[in-house]
Amino acid sequence: MSSPASSIAFTFPGQGSQAVGMGKELADAFPEARAVFDEVDEALGQKLSETMWNGPEETLTLTANAQPALMAVSIATMRVLEARGLVLAEKVGFVAGHSLGEYSALCAAGTFSLADAARLLRIRGDAMQSAVPVGQGAMAAIIGLDHADVEAICVEAKSEGVCQIANDNGGGQLVISGSKAAVEKAAALATEKGAKRAIMLPVSAPFHSDLMAPAADAMRHALDTVQKNDPVVPVIANVRATPVSDANEIATLLVAQVTGQVRWRETVEWFGANGVTTLYEIGSGKVLTGLARRIDKNISGIALNTPADIDAALAAILG
Repeated sequence: MSSPASSIAFTFPGQGSQAVGMGKELADAFPEARAVFDEVDEALGQKLSETMWNGPEETLTLTANAQPALMAVSIATMRVLEARGLVLAEKVGFVAGHSLGEYSALCAAGTFSLADAARLLRIRGDAMQSAVPVGQGAMAAIIGLDHADVEAICVEAKSEGVCQIANDNGGGQLVISGSKAAVEKAAALATEKGAKRAIMLPVSAPFHSDLMAPAADAMRHALDTVQKNDPVVPVIANVRATPVSDANEIATLLVAQVTGQVRWRETVEWFGANGVTTLYEIGSGKVLTGLARRIDKNISGIALNTPADIDAALAAILG
């Protein structure tokens, strides 16, 4: 790829990157950022920004709040970059987001309006939370086994119910999801087969598993009802780890993503194989930056969390 833009990709974080206070420094420093939080509050009919900045943490962590809140911080960061001269289509080759972050990436690339992205993520969070009764599903992180080994363990554990790989985060970290008994069996099998660690996760639902089928149906309906535009730069879809530029295909893949695997390791590997040398993480936290470093040592990961981070990124990108 010959374009200088193709050496830069923007990535957008997913659930787990939320923290009380996120976005407050941006809102205080930049009117463009504050306008994003105001618009998301209006779209949802609640003062989500108050919860983001003041807590309580357990309210922010609720799936239905965390998803639109993380998107809001990402898009607030994007609006600040754009107000200071960044044109996404000219300076950035690709976008990608981890799970809910895919909606942030698509909003940044113009597929969804900000208000629609907020409402879609509220629907997604509510639907994912209500798809499975509390206590029936589970997720676990398996550290130190490769993808094929974990896949085989999931097959063995299916005697107890649904069990599948939910996230391939790279660096030997895979997350499995499904029925509680099956995931517990898989975690025990993983330990027997030499995993460094098998950790049951404190999550409220078995995300990215077939048990999320009711939530996938809800998202199919929701996505049918919103305006969708082709993204101004290709998005690397979670369930394929390859670029997509057609709005209708994107919607189909977002439905599949609810029950499908987040192929983040393969996404970063695709970036590395296609000339991307710098990943900017747009939004709250530094989770994706850490994963990128573990997956491909030749890719530079940079998180944009503060006004100073934004200034440094603009200097590097715009020259």
